Amino acid sequence: MLVAGDFMDRRASGLEEAEAGELAQLISSRPSPSLIAFRMLPAEGHSPRTLSLTVARYTPQAVLTANIEEADYSALISADGKMLVQSRFAVRNNQRNFLKLTLPPTAVLWSASVAGRPIRPGRAADGSLLLPLEKSRSGDEAPAFVVEVSYLDRAPALTDKGRTRVSLVAVDLPISKSRLLLHHPPLFRFAPAPGLSGSFRVAEYVDPDSAALQSNGPSVPVPVQPEAQQSEVTQRLVSQLPVSKRTARPARNLPLRVVFPHLGPSIFLVSELTSENQTPAVEFDFSRDRKRGDR
Repeated sequence: MLVAGDFMDRRASGLEEAEAGELAQLISSRPSPSLIAFRMLPAEGHSPRTLSLTVARYTPQAVLTANIEEADYSALISADGKMLVQSRFAVRNNQRNFLKLTLPPTAVLWSASVAGRPIRPGRAADGSLLLPLEKSRSGDEAPAFVVEVSYLDRAPALTDKGRTRVSLVAVDLPISKSRLLLHHPPLFRFAPAPGLSGSFRVAEYVDPDSAALQSNGPSVPVPVQPEAQQSEVTQRLVSQLPVSKRTARPARNLPLRVVFPHLGPSIFLVSELTSENQTPAVEFDFSRDRKRGDR
């Protein structure tokens, strides 16, 4: 049977049900996902052989291969227009091999990691990034893991009054809900531009709902040495510097993780239901805070 369904009320005469695995050579080339095998019983030539059954068809349901249950964006913008953006995605995956991400045109990638492991992303033909995904064996019940990307972007320098745009990374998976925390210079006031914030809206700050985003990984205790031992170790390392000569070139372009600096005043926004390959973006109106500037 080539459609979604099942066989019910089977009634056979002159036949007996057999294991389909015994007919491997006969059924190996057949694409049928549902199959029942029967074997003919020894009988006289005039003995009837009949088979009747009821086919119950089901409505096909789409199988979820992967989705992002929550996206957590953090952005830091400076007065000269430099922006550091960190994107953290709580991903559930059953079958996908890669997650495709498209950075803003002016952005430069700083770091990427999957499930806490720094990686070096691949490049697709269109210039987008390809990050290998972990696959869950237990389906939807398996815990989500975090895909993290940090990049540096640029915008015009902040003046006394104006508007700036924060563009986020686009991914080829649907996002159930998103949160954005923007840190801005303390000498400026920021507010979402009316009608230009997409589906984002200002809200009171709350922690992520996803358990994957709430966890920062296991903390490793650092043994504390007595001050005398610390001083002795420091002196020994310093004394080795002049005699330590390395001729080999240091390794470059190693994968790393960027710790996002949460500094300065902030504004928090939330959003729901971002479709795949959509580039989330929020525009902000800003003005110089004269009261702070006069201090």
